Amino acid sequence: MRDPQALVTSLRALVGERHVITADQDLEPVLNDWRGRYQGTALCAVYPADTEEVSRVVRLCREAGAKIVPQGGNTGMCGAATPFGEDEVVLRLDRLNRVRHISALDNTMVVEAGCILADLQTKAQEVGRLFPLSLGAEGSCQIGGNIATNAGGTAVLRYGPMRDLVMGLEVVLPDGSVMNDLKRLRKDNSGYAVRHLFIGSEGTLGIITAATLKLFPPPQASATAMTGVADLGQALALLALVRSKLGDRISAYEVMSHSQMQLVLDHIPNCALPFDQSHPWYVLIEAEDSFATIDLGALLEECLGDGLEQGLVTDAVIPKSEAQRAALWRLRHSVSEANKVSGVSASYDTVVPLDRLADFAADTVSGVAKAFPQARILFVGHVGDGNLHAIAHFDKDAFPSKAEFEEAAAIVNGIVDDATLKCDGSISAEHGIGKSNRKRLAQSIDPVRYGLMLKIKATIDPENIMNPGKVL
Repeated sequence: MRDPQALVTSLRALVGERHVITADQDLEPVLNDWRGRYQGTALCAVYPADTEEVSRVVRLCREAGAKIVPQGGNTGMCGAATPFGEDEVVLRLDRLNRVRHISALDNTMVVEAGCILADLQTKAQEVGRLFPLSLGAEGSCQIGGNIATNAGGTAVLRYGPMRDLVMGLEVVLPDGSVMNDLKRLRKDNSGYAVRHLFIGSEGTLGIITAATLKLFPPPQASATAMTGVADLGQALALLALVRSKLGDRISAYEVMSHSQMQLVLDHIPNCALPFDQSHPWYVLIEAEDSFATIDLGALLEECLGDGLEQGLVTDAVIPKSEAQRAALWRLRHSVSEANKVSGVSASYDTVVPLDRLADFAADTVSGVAKAFPQARILFVGHVGDGNLHAIAHFDKDAFPSKAEFEEAAAIVNGIVDDATLKCDGSISAEHGIGKSNRKRLAQSIDPVRYGLMLKIKATIDPENIMNPGKVL
């Protein structure tokens, strides 16, 4: 990098003095990843106001020889938004927070990358529509980051991951040029669907500045239930039963081991187990329908009754109010926070075919327990789509140093990856690769596919300006 202070001066002249941050105390929130695993370093953080300023920031950084780390809400799980060099500029999207267009007629909205997910859900509701992406960090994560990581969340069963919700993108490329592909079209066969390169690219190919998103009519009927089950196999058998009766009305099918539930109960205020006694596993089910006349509550209750008769369900509760429903979802959405405040974790984002899920869990339990008897082995996930988060959780004082924790995490990586590949799965269902999983990615996917990824990166970003040291 040629002249760092000259770059800072130029950036301040472009976006305004107060929108370029260099002081250590001000930089701290953008240098640390949400989980507290990484402490980064950077030259500065810059907050452009619009796409044109993003483009000009990119050009200035490129001319100065600086690297760029795009960052949205900084709620990622893999260190993809953390800078790791004095020649790196954190480019924050917070000020790009406008809804440019919304239409209930064609069920779309065009939004800027810095919009908070929960705000977009509210904007859709205001015009009688639903934006279905939902996840624990929705009150602070930004839609650009959701797209860049191809976020999944709790409604994938019915609506698909982020990739299925994006119709078009506006992207600033590494040379500062702007790709505008924001058309609100359901059908467009005009060449390669280039936007899909950027969805899930984690900021390594360009900076997403705006997107055209799909909206849906809101459900007119819904029903929720939580059940206790004896093991993961019974949870999967119950899924098959519920699917046979409710079909694609199932919008969420979440599981949680009791070990994970107990951490939530112990560390998150105002959380309570909805059963008189604990169970080895818990299943949270939600169903939706577009017709108000459908009694989903009765249908779901019938499913659970059949589950009880077949020995698949040991107990069940159906909330009678929105407050009771919210309390059940609070248990699920509090997992990340509970794990963060209660210790340190090596967390995994595994997805395998449903008929191999129980094998994956069993192999993970036996492998981790043998290597680290002191670890709590936690499971939580969107099991309806095969995504089960395995977590090796340790007390905060289990490792005298960060280096010793990283050594332990590397051992757990091998155990979980072996179990994943044995079951023909993938190491990342929705969290991405970032910094944490770079080596694991190279070792776990088809080498020809990996080679194509390297070629794409070299073609679009030949100078390796965008988010270096991540993914590849």
